[in-house]
Amino acid sequence: MNAGHCRKISRDDALYQHARISKCWPQKYEPGSTRQQLGASTTVCYVDSRLAPEEGHDASPIWVSDREERPPTRPDTPASTYAPVERASLRSTLQQPRYQDLVRRAAISVAVGIVTGLLFGSVRTGLVFLVLTAIGLTVYRARTSSSVPAWRRPSVAERRTEAQLKKLERGGYRTLHARSIPGSDAQIDHLVVGPTGVYAVDSEKWDRRLPVRVQSHRKLFHGPFNQKPRLDEARWEATQAGDLISKALGREITVVPSLAIYGPAIPWRILNIREVDVFSGSMVRKWITKREKSLTTSEVESIFKAAEQVLPSRYSEV
Repeated sequence: MNAGHCRKISRDDALYQHARISKCWPQKYEPGSTRQQLGASTTVCYVDSRLAPEEGHDASPIWVSDREERPPTRPDTPASTYAPVERASLRSTLQQPRYQDLVRRAAISVAVGIVTGLLFGSVRTGLVFLVLTAIGLTVYRARTSSSVPAWRRPSVAERRTEAQLKKLERGGYRTLHARSIPGSDAQIDHLVVGPTGVYAVDSEKWDRRLPVRVQSHRKLFHGPFNQKPRLDEARWEATQAGDLISKALGREITVVPSLAIYGPAIPWRILNIREVDVFSGSMVRKWITKREKSLTTSEVESIFKAAEQVLPSRYSEV
């Protein structure tokens, strides 16, 4: 109200002001006979008499509200439309394989440092061995770990073979992994180019409960299952790869096919079955390096580059 002012007073004060203005005193105030509760606040507005209506109404210049005041309520906050963000805990982070390997290497390095420090009675010696151990484990991990992400590899056998072939790099060998034959669904798991020749290695993980046997050097069995289709496929892949590389270089290149088997025991070291060398997966490095050297360093590099061009990667690079 523009012409007046408002403040909060008790009900007794309100009745007193009403009586003084109207020149009459109220009757005895009985708290129990009213709806107004003790302690409740009452809002009284004093109205300027000059603004009173001229129709002759005897309305009291005081307006009293018996309604209890309520604290102002805040508007409801609209519900969020965003998905809750889950914070990664330290435990879940350390449970990842990548960090588990890091923690394992750190623990081994610290243990070696403590033991050597106690043996030599020197903290400095312990720190030196700790650092050397950490470096050695890191180098070993880099040489034996796979260069292809795990989600892109179809089998554990390929990872094990790749880890072995990686150790041949120091001897001048170059390796391509998961290379497809154009115009087909066939794949060469590992193509190795080195001083001793060019090799196509297919890795197989078989059930170790079933025996592996050969019949007349022409048939390979895994339990009751004849593996002739698998041998024919490995030989065909190597032949196709050799033809493509030979066409690119303008000279004949022979690719030797092989089958590296993991799981069951292999009762021979290296056996040629249907023009495919078959052996246990742990023999792959010896199978390659025990042959006579036939290629120079420049020839290895040229064959590797040609194979990289004519045999596309099975998986797109990320």
